[in-house]
Amino acid sequence: MTATEPAASDAIAADTSPRPAPGATPPRTPLVARVAAELFGTAALVATVVGSGIQATQLTDDVALQLLANSTATVFGLGVLIVLLGPVSGAHFNPAVTLAEWWTARRGGGGVTGRELAVYVPSQVVGAVAGAVLADAMFGEPLVKWSTHDRSAGNLLLGEVVATAGLILLIFGLARTDRLRFAPVAVASYIGAAYWFTSSTSFANPAVTIGRAFTDTFAGIAPASVPAFIGMQLVGAVVGLALVAVIFMRGRTTGE
Repeated sequence: MTATEPAASDAIAADTSPRPAPGATPPRTPLVARVAAELFGTAALVATVVGSGIQATQLTDDVALQLLANSTATVFGLGVLIVLLGPVSGAHFNPAVTLAEWWTARRGGGGVTGRELAVYVPSQVVGAVAGAVLADAMFGEPLVKWSTHDRSAGNLLLGEVVATAGLILLIFGLARTDRLRFAPVAVASYIGAAYWFTSSTSFANPAVTIGRAFTDTFAGIAPASVPAFIGMQLVGAVVGLALVAVIFMRGRTTGE
């Protein structure tokens, strides 16, 4: 730094530009860049989930090891994607998260607008399908083959409610306490744990659920099971927001 350059503290003090609320999408990023980040990020996430599942089944017949490999790859991949794309779009990669942010914005909190919601969700779904097709292509599988993995049992649907509620509670709890800087590690860790403690292996994401219907591999889900899974994920999102409202209730200022 030369003598003519302002000190870093002076530059910070002079910067009076508005700051985004915790959880809000960065305001200076063009919408097309945010949409591209959501599409690419969701595609990369699904490619990681599906591809690691295929790789695992080719390397071992032990289902526990297959799930371990699948969950480990997902944890690392998701953490990297959040670090890389979080500053661009908020790294949702998940319509349930986007819908929850839109709802909190309507209630006066930070979040996406209706216009952003209308383009984020389709980009996430398209990205999820593209990621599944890409993973199949990399491993020489049919590019599109509907999954035959039935996941319609009631206990699995309950697992999706729990997984999605926990995810929403985590993300918006971090936002309420101004600790979103921990999101890459916290969210990836939660998903890795939820692979094991939920009966459904924690899809917790409507777009990912749709994408995984396009591959008849380890991570697939039968198309007939998709609507119920998505319905339970949306229920879980509502439960998660309710838990945030109760657990992270904002204090009231009194004159006492």
